Amino acid sequence: MWSESRAIDPALIADAEPFFTAAEARLRPGTVVAAGDTIRGLADPAVAAVVETPRAAVDRVRSDIEAFARDHDLRHVVVVNLASTEPPATRPLPADFAELEPLLADPGACPLPASSLYALAAIEAGASYVNFTPSTGASPTALRRLAEDRGTAHAGCDGKTGETLIKSVLAPMFAARNLDVMSWVGHNIFGNMDGRVLDDPRNKQSKVRSKDHLLAAILGYPPQTHVSIEYIRSMGDWKTAWDHVHFRGFLGTPMTLQFTWQGCDSILAAPLVIDLVRLVERAHRAGERGVLAWLACFFKSPLDVTEQDFSKQFVSLDRWARSLAER
Repeated sequence: MWSESRAIDPALIADAEPFFTAAEARLRPGTVVAAGDTIRGLADPAVAAVVETPRAAVDRVRSDIEAFARDHDLRHVVVVNLASTEPPATRPLPADFAELEPLLADPGACPLPASSLYALAAIEAGASYVNFTPSTGASPTALRRLAEDRGTAHAGCDGKTGETLIKSVLAPMFAARNLDVMSWVGHNIFGNMDGRVLDDPRNKQSKVRSKDHLLAAILGYPPQTHVSIEYIRSMGDWKTAWDHVHFRGFLGTPMTLQFTWQGCDSILAAPLVIDLVRLVERAHRAGERGVLAWLACFFKSPLDVTEQDFSKQFVSLDRWARSLAER
């Protein structure tokens, strides 16, 4: 609702009503198998009441993807995970899919969370997969190997849209000027459904870990850090981050940098998702498979990439685009 999200002008929403009506008619029930108690509690009761094995959930979602492609005469489908953040995966995962597959028949034995079940469904349907969340998704080794074997491409994790984007731009400046960052503290508040889910400490753990790891990688040492995320219902779809950076300059003189980042979550994320779909689809047509590491600049925790400097990550994307144009 406009009164809650304050993200898109009501006139634009009204103009797009036929599109939304058609899109809603295509919606299919998801799964809350291994999604965590908080997400299960927010799900539609009819969906939450479904009892099925992980394999049954994967088969059902895969069938929906295949039907979507068939009904709309699509050459290829790109599946994007924009769902609520799950708690971190804690159970050990086999590195080989042949070992993992039999576990899908038993809800008590399967170690895959819901996001990975969706990723598996996409891979088995021959669709590309993008994980825009910090959830596990296609990151397990067994699923990466399966994607390679099936010739499907994937990318992730966790879209970089706000405070972490600023960190990935500013931290290289401190490193280049030999300014010693002693501490970096960030406090984040936001509303919407994402905020409600992250109000659960177990789900919040995944997000905090994704937001907090890049500073040491860029600076070459771990400063003292603290990241807080709080749900404030009145914020709607808007988020605010206050950051305090305490650093030492020449002769060890302590100084500070403070900044405030205010942005609309959906408006920041939407164009990135559109670009990711277009780029991943183009990579598919170019015959690429497995992890698309050159998409690192879009993510807080890019797969198979240790470089966290945004400008260097963007050079990787630009290099890929130029090489594609020369083929």
